[in-house]
Amino acid sequence: MTGATDQPTISTLTLRHRIPDDWAADPWAEVRPLIDGADVLKEVHPAGLAPSCREWTGPAESWPLAAAAEPRRVMITAPTCTPGCCGALYVTVRREGERAVWDGWENTGDITTVPMDFHFDAGQYDAELRRAAADRGWEEPVDTVARLLAEILTGSGWFERWGCVLTDVSPRREELGVPEELMDPEGVDVDFHHVSGTGERQAFYRYELYVLPGLPAEEQARRLADHILADDPRRTAEVRYG
Repeated sequence: MTGATDQPTISTLTLRHRIPDDWAADPWAEVRPLIDGADVLKEVHPAGLAPSCREWTGPAESWPLAAAAEPRRVMITAPTCTPGCCGALYVTVRREGERAVWDGWENTGDITTVPMDFHFDAGQYDAELRRAAADRGWEEPVDTVARLLAEILTGSGWFERWGCVLTDVSPRREELGVPEELMDPEGVDVDFHHVSGTGERQAFYRYELYVLPGLPAEEQARRLADHILADDPRRTAEVRYG
């Protein structure tokens, strides 16, 4: 414990991408924080997943662990079900001069223990956030295809042309422990829905696309995009319900 006149210990933040074992809850990699090389969050919330890499897009101030003068309460790990079911781990993130501070912990899971408070050098902290947000080294081919396809579809305006909203583009991985004859090949799922009028029932659709081994990711993303952009997506996708 630090004395009244002692300065808090300065810790080092490292962010690591990790594809969850139960990827069906979120097929994208979590961005897992390590503090001084240790996964201190796992000790108090072992079943929790850190925010998905999908949340590390957009402006830096919107990233999950962005530290600003105004304190923010962040759900730093969540269960694969819902926080209301199995609890979550929360921390308050703020900037204090040349430091980023994590304090105000709350654990709503079965284990109510929380980590200690942490202080980071703001320069190192911000640099690590930028590095992790730009990191693509963790991606498997299916992740790269899904990311590139999402970029193409989002920028195309195609779904809006047909009165639809693109809701998700995600990798589909091979499921561990499933017999090969029952296993879906790796690929990309594209979900969207049609914006219904007053009194109309909303319709939801999905493309279940396949990734071919050996082809460059850019070529595959373009090939899949060409298939979607060739016709009214409500005609070529599978109706999920509606």
